[in-house]
Amino acid sequence: MTARYSIGEAAAASGLPVKTVRYYDEAGLIRPGRGDNGYRVYGEREVHLLAFVQRARNLGFSLDECRELLSLYQDHGRASADVKRLASHRVADIESRIRELQQLKAVLDELIDACSGDARPDCPILEDLGGHRSGDQGANTPAVRDRTGR
Repeated sequence: MTARYSIGEAAAASGLPVKTVRYYDEAGLIRPGRGDNGYRVYGEREVHLLAFVQRARNLGFSLDECRELLSLYQDHGRASADVKRLASHRVADIESRIRELQQLKAVLDELIDACSGDARPDCPILEDLGGHRSGDQGANTPAVRDRTGR
């Protein structure tokens, strides 16, 4: 006989909160059966797929990418090139985010270096955040504006 789990049991078995399991169901990633009472019923397969999706999410894949990965995972006639393409795009996105974070860090390092950090009230960090530093890069640089959308 196949194991049947309630949503709480499936959540515990997959290491996810119940709310996340419900969200994955509502997003169409996992489709549990329904018991006679109308409640969700999960089998071993669904618990395994929940863990699969969570691992993919932990690696930064979007819900749409997870949907595609699940489809590829369940398609035994898949081309590994399709999976590699998705993973390669994820790495490119991560590298882009790393560059952006390095730029933000450089700006903050400059501001920290410019601040004396003493008892006086003047502070280049606050001045920059307020847009009052002229001729200085700071938070008004294009890289920072692009990242923040401002």
